[in-house]
Amino acid sequence: MVLDRTQSPEYRRIEHIDLVKAEEKQLSNNIPVYVVNAGTQDLLKIEFIFEAGVWQQNYPLVAYASNQMLDEGTKQRSAEKIAESIDYYGAFLETEISMDYAYVSLYVLSKHLKSVLPLVEDIIKNPVFPVNEFRTFVQNKKQHLLVEEQKVEPIARKKFKELLFGEKHPYGHSITSADYDNLKTGDLADFHRKFYCAENCKIIIAGKVSQGAIDSINGHFGGKDWQLNSKKGPATRVIQPVSGAQKQLIAKKDAVQSALRIGKLMFNKTHPDYLPMQVLNTVLGGYFGSRLMANIREDKGYTYGIGSSIVSLKNGGYFSIASEVGVDVCSRAVDEIFFEIKRLREETIPPEELELVKSYMLGIFLRSIDGPFALADKFKGIMEYGLGYDYYENQINTIKNISAKELKDLANTYFREDSMTELVVGAKG
Repeated sequence: MVLDRTQSPEYRRIEHIDLVKAEEKQLSNNIPVYVVNAGTQDLLKIEFIFEAGVWQQNYPLVAYASNQMLDEGTKQRSAEKIAESIDYYGAFLETEISMDYAYVSLYVLSKHLKSVLPLVEDIIKNPVFPVNEFRTFVQNKKQHLLVEEQKVEPIARKKFKELLFGEKHPYGHSITSADYDNLKTGDLADFHRKFYCAENCKIIIAGKVSQGAIDSINGHFGGKDWQLNSKKGPATRVIQPVSGAQKQLIAKKDAVQSALRIGKLMFNKTHPDYLPMQVLNTVLGGYFGSRLMANIREDKGYTYGIGSSIVSLKNGGYFSIASEVGVDVCSRAVDEIFFEIKRLREETIPPEELELVKSYMLGIFLRSIDGPFALADKFKGIMEYGLGYDYYENQINTIKNISAKELKDLANTYFREDSMTELVVGAKG
């Protein structure tokens, strides 16, 4: 049999998707533990989640530095000892921060869990933020910042959020060298004491999870002596973002390319229009076959890549179109972006295009739940917003059933040119 590669393979709509759901348990001190028991290998991912992101900090960089320096030394172990122990057991420890949360993630073979957990407990509960490591951290990050400040894309990424939210808003502040100079180890220790505590912790365990693994975690993190009544900081504060569209050009002498950002404040995934807007966004710029890619990359050749996204944050959200284009075609690229936005408002999406987008989105969803760790991430994506698994049922139904007319109506509601903020870093030739 000869395979005819000129013909696209047949595809059919995904009709139903089953999710392995997280089972909620509790440690002895009432810390919630969510178990995604879906693994076939003796490998575990244990993720400790704290509401200790940028939103919670009183001073710039405190949340980020506190998280990144957790494994730089404890009361009992040096940074070198921590690294050696993790490597010895073939484990992997990762610290990460978002605008709203801080994470400490452990990947470990089940048979080594009991050996590694005391180390993780020490890192989470007893970091000392040693002065020498702190100075090295600050020096390295300041040097990285100096390099980034010479590039148009990092400048655009930071400045765009500042334009949307405001420089004083937690989501909008752009880090400066002075922020690193003002950082103190005492600030890190104070932030850690307030937020890395039992009452502010949730745990997700994914993989081939045994009761023994849960018992081991309970033994190290279920004690009632772990800061159960720690006083947290201003997590409930309300800060109003900047409103209204803006246009700004940040000139960069001798720039070969200009970085573009076009977008606006929007909502997060708790809003009823969030899921429908994800479909509309995919049509516009959410995948390689999108309209922005077809026009500005494939047809005009103005860029190697362009895309759009709707970013969900716990206390807000925004829509963004991002690209880098040659300075000589920057104005034309902006015109084409707004041309594609206008098309969505004025023309109905053809059935063939909409069906392709729907099939793509359903396929991406299916891929995003492949394996226990992906399933854990999927659960985290709803847990952090207080949503249930019906969110994903609604997502599938929205993708399958939304009409071209509904998408056109959404475009007319949210995609008006006069509501968009436009930023160019480089030159607008």
